[in-house]
Amino acid sequence: MELILKKDVENLGFADDLVNVKNGYGRNFLIPNGHAVLATPSQKKMLAETLKQRAHKEQKVIDAAKAEATKLSALADFKILVKTGEADKLFGSVSNADLSEAFAKEGIELEKKFITIAGGIIKRTGQYEASVRFHRDVISTFTFDVVAQASK
Repeated sequence: MELILKKDVENLGFADDLVNVKNGYGRNFLIPNGHAVLATPSQKKMLAETLKQRAHKEQKVIDAAKAEATKLSALADFKILVKTGEADKLFGSVSNADLSEAFAKEGIELEKKFITIAGGIIKRTGQYEASVRFHRDVISTFTFDVVAQASK
């Protein structure tokens, strides 16, 4: 079944992408939830016109995303301070939401859904890597350290 996505769908595509999916997934999930519409010839023509009009505006957005990515890469030696127990285990964990808050303190506003930590949630101190999606074409990888807070 050929569909046009109206919203970003994880592991499938971005908004305004033309995708092929199994019939049940399209009929039972994507179309009823408003994530996609059926790709009829008229819908394809409307999509082509929309993409054509949006192409020059998109370049400004990509440039802004690249500027944010360079600002992120300029943050050398980024550390997140956490409380730890014995054997460097964390009290709790560090997730993409914690990274989003730490970036906000540095002046980079990111939603947590755009941050993906390699290996998922962090439960020990050490050096980790995350990928940050600023735009569909601008994805930056970032290395950071999870370190123990100095006890008082």
